[in-house]
Amino acid sequence: MFRYSTIYINLVSFFVTLIIFIFGEYIISNYDTFTRKSSLKAGFQVENISNEVTKENTIKEDTNEEIKGTKENWYLEIPKINLKAPISEGTTSEVMDDYIGHFEETSKDLGNIGLAAHNRGYKNNYFRDLKQLKENDEIYYTYNGKTRKYVVTQSIIIKDTDWTYLEETKENTITLITCVENQPEYRRCIIGKEEN
Repeated sequence: MFRYSTIYINLVSFFVTLIIFIFGEYIISNYDTFTRKSSLKAGFQVENISNEVTKENTIKEDTNEEIKGTKENWYLEIPKINLKAPISEGTTSEVMDDYIGHFEETSKDLGNIGLAAHNRGYKNNYFRDLKQLKENDEIYYTYNGKTRKYVVTQSIIIKDTDWTYLEETKENTITLITCVENQPEYRRCIIGKEEN
């Protein structure tokens, strides 16, 4: 009887270990898929940003020299709030410590350009005065030496889970997102349309 119990326990332990091993391998092999699906959320939640490891990050490290050159030609200017700040790819804490972050899932030129920045409590709070913007205020976006002029059409408060304002648009638009003071579940969203 004692011998049967030991064999039984060893078999059960073996199968449990095997199941854990297979499940662990599945999670590891699909890590990029899981992080990619959540990258927009991670970037959108400006207060709780984590640095995820993706293929794009590896490519960026390899072409660091090219990106540094681009940052000089990639910036946002809003005269009403005396803002002129450089833009960089991504919305990680590391990026937004020094730059306005560009949502990687959005366009850099035509369509909907999504940008995020801190507004208080960080080294650079580029969107500190974003709440002062009203309809028809001007926004200038420069990418690769070409400047586009946008005018504010909406200034709204959205839930931190609302991604619809970062979706692709037929018109050339710019979407600026930052946190709402003392309301971590909400975001301030400024939308501008290109003016020809």
